[in-house]
Amino acid sequence: MTFSRFTKNPLISGTLLMTTAGVLSRIIGFFYRIFLSRTIGAEALGIYQLIAPVFSICFALTASSVQTSISKFVGDVIGECEHSSCGEKRARFYLVIGLTLSVFFSLVTGALVYTNADWIAVHLLGEKRCSPLLILLTYSLLPACIHACINGYYYGKKRAFVPSVCQLMEQIARVSSVFIIYQVTVEKGIPLTAFHAVAGLVIGEFAGLLTCLCAFSAEKHLEKGAFRSLQKSYSQMIQMFCAMVFPLTLNRVTVALSSSLENLLIPQKLQEFGYSNADALSIYGVLTGMTLSIILFPNVLTNSFSVLLLPAISEAKGQNRREQIVLAIKKAILYGSLLGLVFTVLFLLSGNLLGNKLFHNALAGVFIRRLSWLCPLMYITSLLSSILHGLGNAAQVLYVNLLSCLIRISMIWFLVPRYGIGAYLWGMLLSYVFTTLSCMFLLRSYSR
Repeated sequence: MTFSRFTKNPLISGTLLMTTAGVLSRIIGFFYRIFLSRTIGAEALGIYQLIAPVFSICFALTASSVQTSISKFVGDVIGECEHSSCGEKRARFYLVIGLTLSVFFSLVTGALVYTNADWIAVHLLGEKRCSPLLILLTYSLLPACIHACINGYYYGKKRAFVPSVCQLMEQIARVSSVFIIYQVTVEKGIPLTAFHAVAGLVIGEFAGLLTCLCAFSAEKHLEKGAFRSLQKSYSQMIQMFCAMVFPLTLNRVTVALSSSLENLLIPQKLQEFGYSNADALSIYGVLTGMTLSIILFPNVLTNSFSVLLLPAISEAKGQNRREQIVLAIKKAILYGSLLGLVFTVLFLLSGNLLGNKLFHNALAGVFIRRLSWLCPLMYITSLLSSILHGLGNAAQVLYVNLLSCLIRISMIWFLVPRYGIGAYLWGMLLSYVFTTLSCMFLLRSYSR
């Protein structure tokens, strides 16, 4: 009976669903990274990782803040009108607003990247071979934005099944398509390249979109004229939505730009340290494509909870349930610390084994052991940041994230040319210590 009540809690059951899907996706992605590292090599993997900051900026511009806004407003109206059709009507209308904005932004952003791919590759990424990858990447923006908005709608309703299935199908399609491409290239004697990996990414985004659309279309449709009944308040809803989307987009883009600058500087500063272009890309590929895939693997446990925690905290704040917020903060720190310590010990003991056996790369093992200390800090920060967003403190989170990025960028700019990649690893540790302490400081008034 107790277990039944436990699983009926939408926050807990949703977290379990998302965690299960996330773990399965990470396991698939984990072996996918191993497959890529062995087929395209560390240098090509580094080139593939170079376009990740571009996608991150594009997603921040087009969908990230829209998805969060949809989740928040849908959660608000469903909570206010839980037992009437009014809540569903308003929730659907917020989805329509979000989709309209996101589709428009994605088309404009995709066109800009497509027409300026050569310039971005040469002048921003410093690698001309990224140009065809960027052109292909633009085809993933529209489907990514649409299914992100639909996922935000389901997150707001605390229904995690569709986003979970969507995530899993996207990953399966991505990996399966690249494996099929690999079989074809082997038969034709053509090497697998980073371009093929990006093609898999695009296919995965379309698979995620198809899954979301099928699930959404299967739902009961609103009666005709449902949106006309909102005419008295629809302009206010649009204003409220935009009032949250645009500042949040500015925040996300600013952080994405800072993170992208950080990633783009690493290969360049490694060359100043004395590495060749190929060696610098290889080290960058080992760090971002191999090591971080291991270190970030357990993040699925906290990320799943963080996504659903935001609307829950927002609802608790609206209903002035301070004790619930205090309990969430304490549990975030406790469980984040315990989970992080477990994986820190695990990575310290097995880091070399993971690097050598999984990636056939000794350097990856060294990086895994050195970055294992990030685990408790990453998990606590993820949960506390979600709580701060739910409390409406997005601006403070932005400042903390920017200062955190500034710490890492400073280490890359001034110390990596002199001390090598080790300086960046220390920068990561210092930045996460700063972020964790800052989040705790911002929540101090609730923790008393």
